[in-house]
Amino acid sequence: MNKKNFKLISSANIINLILSFTLTVLMFHYNIYIAFISLILFIYVLMNEYFGWRKKRSELDRYIERLFFNVDRVSKNAIAFMPIAAAVINKEGKIIWYNNKFNETFKDKKEINEAIEKHIKNYKFEGKLHIKIADRYYYIIGTEAQKQHKSKENDKFYNIFLIDETDYVEISSKLNESRPVLAYILVDNYEEALQATEDLKRPVVAAEIERRLSIWASSMNAFIKKYAADRYVMFMKNRELLNLEENRFEILDFIRDINAGNKIPVTLSIGVGADADEYILLHDYASSAIDLSLGRGGDQAVVKRGEKISIYGGKTQAVEKRTRVKARVVSHAIRKLIEESSNVFIMGHNFMDFDSLGAAIGMYRGAVALDKSAKIILDKSNPAIESMLQKIEDEEDYDNPFINISDAKNSIDKNSLLIVVDTHRPEYLTNPEILDLIERIIVIDHHRRGRDFIDKALLVYLEPYASSASELVTEILQYIKDRIDIKPIEAEALLAGIAVDTKNFTFRTGVRTFEAASYLRRKGADTTSIKILFQNDFKSYIMKSTIVKNAEITNDGIAIAISPEDANNVIISQAADELLNIKGVQASFVLLKRENDVIISGRSLGDINVQVILEKLDGGGHLTVAGAQVKKPLDEVLIDLKKAINEYLKEGEE
Repeated sequence: MNKKNFKLISSANIINLILSFTLTVLMFHYNIYIAFISLILFIYVLMNEYFGWRKKRSELDRYIERLFFNVDRVSKNAIAFMPIAAAVINKEGKIIWYNNKFNETFKDKKEINEAIEKHIKNYKFEGKLHIKIADRYYYIIGTEAQKQHKSKENDKFYNIFLIDETDYVEISSKLNESRPVLAYILVDNYEEALQATEDLKRPVVAAEIERRLSIWASSMNAFIKKYAADRYVMFMKNRELLNLEENRFEILDFIRDINAGNKIPVTLSIGVGADADEYILLHDYASSAIDLSLGRGGDQAVVKRGEKISIYGGKTQAVEKRTRVKARVVSHAIRKLIEESSNVFIMGHNFMDFDSLGAAIGMYRGAVALDKSAKIILDKSNPAIESMLQKIEDEEDYDNPFINISDAKNSIDKNSLLIVVDTHRPEYLTNPEILDLIERIIVIDHHRRGRDFIDKALLVYLEPYASSASELVTEILQYIKDRIDIKPIEAEALLAGIAVDTKNFTFRTGVRTFEAASYLRRKGADTTSIKILFQNDFKSYIMKSTIVKNAEITNDGIAIAISPEDANNVIISQAADELLNIKGVQASFVLLKRENDVIISGRSLGDINVQVILEKLDGGGHLTVAGAQVKKPLDEVLIDLKKAINEYLKEGEE
């Protein structure tokens, strides 16, 4: 017991002792003999007072000990016979003591001991720890039972209480499984598939699509309703959605296998909304999911649960739409927005490439042709576009179309318009902060839509079937104004953008790609000049050869290479392309360490979806061409990349 909690002498006695001591001292001045007698009496009184206090304290200590003993005995009895399983364990989770309820609940002490030891390792004895033992669910509440000032951590003991929550978990699980789920289903290429089918077999193909969807819905006890020729709505329970996710939406393959005379495989886009408390919110989730699925090129299912998005499928290339109706409608809408603006700014992605630059220059020409002040936001060049920028600078009678970010900010007003080209992700922009300064935004992109998006855009023209952003912009220019005057240098920039993203019209090249290229040739684009733009110097060629030479090729036909740090985006892209020329290589990834991050350039011949792989590293792109920027050390990025590849291959096997 702490002695500080007791006073040696009462307050009244202290005053008496002080007065007695004072009088004794004064007595020495008058009579020394009487003073010594007084001093002896004073010491006697002081000692008597001290021993009296010791006796009282001893009695108090015995009383308190008896009190605590009785309370402790009562509490121990209460814990021993309480209707909740309780035990005392050490730091390792080994059971030291348990009460009667614990003994009745857990007959197999070895099983419960192993379960507690397994789960207690990472438990901080704060809050609840949920565990499952046999077929029952429990949550543990733990408190420290003993504290010793000089004890080691492993010498401490802990009280744990195990509360059975099996009924709650089962009810919660049943409730979660029975929650409604809404799905919108769209046949991506319904018209194209029927147009490529003989007249007599078209009804068979249409009927087969509907039959297979009906079989699929019936197998899940789901309600499906066709509300347009190529559109369906479906309601089901959450437990069926969990099964769909487990088998990764096999319906995508089931529909793709239709062979009833159709020459083009039929594909689906599915948007699913789940985990919403309101039906209107369920609709919003499903609508956003189907938009994302379509924006990524179709042939995939997207499940949206609040902010969480899961994507399945996406194994095929996006189907090219042969009609130009949408391009014309979008062009007229863009023209109206430009005409209503005070000035126009165009911006591409960070580390601009030829496609981003070409699309930006194309939209610059479109805005200037509508008599609007327009500028391309570009703070600094990079080796990927240096040759084209130099050519623009050397061009006589061509105004400088570029502006730095600080001057752009000073020119922004409430009616300014921002046109974003070749990207739709805010973090990939040259200067993302400008999105907060401009309310009127247009997005023109050809990449499959990712989870992050510029959601405040007034108009989004995202077509993943297109070869490049330059192809989309070329089509826009043909409708934005009659007989638009495109300069030869601008036509070359656009054609260079198409050539880069199609690997000289080898990958992702459709009919409209050649039509756009033909239009640009008529406008003065010189293919020989473009070929010169793509030439490498001797040092870059050696560097590219070194990357290819040092590549590691896996048994699955995937090549992974580390680039020297003095390389650039162009070199690693070319090296990734060059690796595909090696026999047996189906996909390639080249990594480059920069000052603050690591960039990855991925390429594929089509059998392996590099976009899905690099999305696991917050990248994106297309099935055959993709990239990522990761802010981690190179060795960690390499480990993450290999892990993403293995996960993708494992999912493919399943």
